[in-house]
Amino acid sequence: MIVIQRNGQTTVITGWRAWLIGAAAFAFTAALIGVVAFVLLGVAITVGAILMIVIPVAIGLALIASLFRRSP
Repeated sequence: MIVIQRNGQTTVITGWRAWLIGAAAFAFTAALIGVVAFVLLGVAITVGAILMIVIPVAIGLALIASLFRRSP
């Protein structure tokens, strides 16, 4: 049973129509959660791949810079 109140009027949806609306709402919510999870997983993989490249390069540059530093 789905009860909708709009502008002081109450609409009650029962039976197969309520089941159909509930199933559609569930499918929409599941699809939305799937899309959000897909996007967040893509962002996590991208950030991880960038960090796996940037951190070793930064360490290498720091080592090279320490070799060229003037000694007192």
